[in-house]
Amino acid sequence: MSDFELPDLKSLQTLAAVAEFGSLTSASTNLGVTQQAVSSRIRALEVRTGSELVTRSARGSQLTEAGMLVAGWAQDVLDAADRFEVAVRALRDARHLQLRVGASLTVAEHLMPEWLVAFQAGSGHPAAVDLAVANSRSVVEQVRAGARDIGFIETPDVPSDLESRVIGFDELVVVVGVNHPWARRRRAVSAAELASTALVVREEGSGTRRTLELALGALESPLVPDAPALVLPTTTAIRSTAASGSAPAVLSSLAIRDDVTLGRLVRVRIAGLALKRPLTAVWARSTTGLPENAERLLLIARTHAR
Repeated sequence: MSDFELPDLKSLQTLAAVAEFGSLTSASTNLGVTQQAVSSRIRALEVRTGSELVTRSARGSQLTEAGMLVAGWAQDVLDAADRFEVAVRALRDARHLQLRVGASLTVAEHLMPEWLVAFQAGSGHPAAVDLAVANSRSVVEQVRAGARDIGFIETPDVPSDLESRVIGFDELVVVVGVNHPWARRRRAVSAAELASTALVVREEGSGTRRTLELALGALESPLVPDAPALVLPTTTAIRSTAASGSAPAVLSSLAIRDDVTLGRLVRVRIAGLALKRPLTAVWARSTTGLPENAERLLLIARTHAR
């Protein structure tokens, strides 16, 4: 590759102006700079090209043959620079007009709808939101790969290679169907009994499942949950299975509120076990920071999730 260093765009613009307007004086007037600045740029360009580009005399200045050649090439570069600017601006505008969001299941089902209503209502130019719903681990992977501008997760495991901000907290609760023995129990279930009971759970990578594992493992006498009774892919499926009385489930308080109120599920007290988890926004590290729309959604999430 050549070690020739391209002249700066202002110098090329100045030479092109001299070619268009016929003199250094006219070029300075149309560019809105002093004649000294025009002369300085032309001299720098002559040094860079190794050629005399403008002849100066008492009658004025005019381009040399080499100057006319270089002025033509300069215009080609300036036209390319204009196309580059237009393309970059279009890319930036497209980034503002579409927002790619990833959200874990609990966030997507119980919090995101309200956030998106507020997001669209507060925008003079509503962005198209592309929402992908997955477990927390998958959301992190999508953000890390650049497939999502921002992600919202419900796991205590927040990756250190991504930017993150806690937007709120969620409580997990143990629920059973009305016919399950725990539904009629007056005393609290111990953490040890919970750990030794086969539960209906989400798949590996779920923030809910991971929160339970970490909470049991953090006890003074660490516990490991028993093998699941069932592994199901959605909160709705887990709620229905738990309501049938087959096995207990650990779910977000957001997800079971209506079922408990309507008597389909019974909330079970667990002794000595804290099942509170952070809700966290994550995004890729970047010198330019979050896209404007992602920043706005983050602010809405922080306001509404607390």
